[in-house]
Amino acid sequence: MALVGAAALLQLGVLLSALPAQYFIAQWYGVHSAQRIQATERLIIVWWNSFTKSFLSLDAWTDHLKLWLSKTRNWYDGEKKIESGEKEETAHSYFAESTYIRSPKPESVRFSMGQVVIHKRLGYSGVIVGWDVKAKAPEEWLQNKYPPAKQYLKDTPHYRILINTANGFGKSTAYIPEEEITIIMGLQVVHHSDMIAYFSGYDGSKYIMQPWLKKIYPHD
Repeated sequence: MALVGAAALLQLGVLLSALPAQYFIAQWYGVHSAQRIQATERLIIVWWNSFTKSFLSLDAWTDHLKLWLSKTRNWYDGEKKIESGEKEETAHSYFAESTYIRSPKPESVRFSMGQVVIHKRLGYSGVIVGWDVKAKAPEEWLQNKYPPAKQYLKDTPHYRILINTANGFGKSTAYIPEEEITIIMGLQVVHHSDMIAYFSGYDGSKYIMQPWLKKIYPHD
């Protein structure tokens, strides 16, 4: 039934197109019947050749299919890139890794970039390389880290720490709330492979931020 319907539509289209074609032929090829017949034959031949090349040729349909697949693939790849970019941006906003500028600095954030700290309970030392006004981490991570009695800590300042490898702690970084650390005063050497990426030296009280980091934390 579908093939019959398609054939009927094709025939109807040919008949309808004959009316403007006849008018065109009469206007431009004269009024004599012989001239009109010859012109009509040429027009039909040209139209049929064009139709067969565009719709009845396997190569033509192959080209149409390739074009459609190409557009579909480009759209899909574009969607995946957008989705991937969104996921990457979200991931980098966690654990004080976001590059948004911390200005002004809230009074609730007591410690500063480059200060050397020690964990009150676990005893390892390290240097601050980032902070958030409150914890920014996946909810699952926060639920696992803080039991019900400690959930309030999620709304307090958190710091990203490069852990001093000389402590032999095993972890290279930590993301911890302010109440769990305290500042170590005086000259403190922190050994970590990423120190040079964050700091250019030591001023006697804290490490000096590299210019790119200073732009993110202008008040530290």
